[in-house]
Amino acid sequence: MRFYKRVIYVFSLLLLANLSFAQLSMKSFKSDFTKKARRESFKNYLLEKNIKETFRGPLNHTTTHQFEDACLSVTQFLIRNSDVENGFNKLFEAYFRQPVSLRQAFLSSVYATYPKKYAEEIKKILPFERDPKVFSIAAVYLFRHDTSAQNVNYLVTQTNRQFANSDTLPILVELKKYLTRFQWQKKQKTPDINQLFIYQRLYGRKTVYSFQRWNRDYNGIAIIQNKDGSFAKDENGKVLMIEQLARSGSDLPYFITNGSTPQGIYSIAGVGHSINNLIGPTTNLQSVIPYQNEYLFWRGMPYDSTAGTYTNYQRLLPPSWQSYAPMYESYYAGLIGRRYIIVHGTTLDPAFFKDESFYPNAPTDGCLSGTEIWADDGTLQRSEQFRLANAFVSTPDSTGLLIVVNIDNKNKAVTREEIQMYIDVFEGRLAKPAGARLEASDIPKPKSLQ
Repeated sequence: MRFYKRVIYVFSLLLLANLSFAQLSMKSFKSDFTKKARRESFKNYLLEKNIKETFRGPLNHTTTHQFEDACLSVTQFLIRNSDVENGFNKLFEAYFRQPVSLRQAFLSSVYATYPKKYAEEIKKILPFERDPKVFSIAAVYLFRHDTSAQNVNYLVTQTNRQFANSDTLPILVELKKYLTRFQWQKKQKTPDINQLFIYQRLYGRKTVYSFQRWNRDYNGIAIIQNKDGSFAKDENGKVLMIEQLARSGSDLPYFITNGSTPQGIYSIAGVGHSINNLIGPTTNLQSVIPYQNEYLFWRGMPYDSTAGTYTNYQRLLPPSWQSYAPMYESYYAGLIGRRYIIVHGTTLDPAFFKDESFYPNAPTDGCLSGTEIWADDGTLQRSEQFRLANAFVSTPDSTGLLIVVNIDNKNKAVTREEIQMYIDVFEGRLAKPAGARLEASDIPKPKSLQ
């Protein structure tokens, strides 16, 4: 069974004229996949056939695809039980006889579900793994297990020793940056959020901000800044705030396929609907990562052809943010080859995640997920994604920007009060921090705007 890995995302650009500047109807969204009987049937298939039967069976050249699918299922639904451990033991014993795709899916599932249990096994694998991406997964597993300077030095040295191109291959460059910077980056103070709100006036693009924690086990909050600089409001006249999860099933770092959502800037190319049962029919925002599609990413924004892509990306950030390295995660993730990181809902049964801190939301393959609650008859009862999409298409233009930011490293969900404080400062209801403040008129314009 292939989950998000096999999903085909359809850019529904032909629908934009009809969906832009129009109200959506939540009653129109239904999903047979969320009906009670269908969920029970799916759960039984997932646990009994897809995982138990596969992992209790033989591992050979005829069953590698089944084992890979089982690993993907373990990752997506965070399954931890004796059958999973049995399958993992088989895979470790025959690790180097498996194809790269299975090794990648396997180590991703180990990273997702057992953060400490398999450190010794992965230590034995690391010095002999020759695939850069799979090596990176093994390295970040060992780094999470032991963040000491001694272990970091070992992992960086091992990277250089095993890969002659480790200073030029993007995924290994990012791996080494992650190993040496992550611990202090998550303690670093985030630049002034209000500079993002002010800078938005330069481009006048409708912008979705997704404010998250460094610990992606907790839900974040998304808001919309309209083209005129105002914020989208809810039915009570308050700033619309959307519960949103930026955690993938694996929760691998941003630079690895299916890792959690990278921080940084995305372009919203339009809105659409997924054909995948696990995402569901609710209108999604079709966000584009740098390098995925240059035309769609830069459409409607100034681009200085005399400068490179990096410089143009940098100019999308306020001056005070341009040296803040975490905001380039999406840039480098796109350079490495990550794709299809969109903003969508979920039809996954929240019962799978009842013990997780992000419950009742559900993880993805690296997208941003708005909480959705479905009734037993397949109708949509509550949808944070619907509220976001409806507000986005209710004003002119269904394109814009998406900016993902980790605001701090607290181990709790982002609160409405925290985000409201940023907005109150921006709108002048609270005193601004001491020091000179950037105003829109002070912002130097890129060449193509002058």
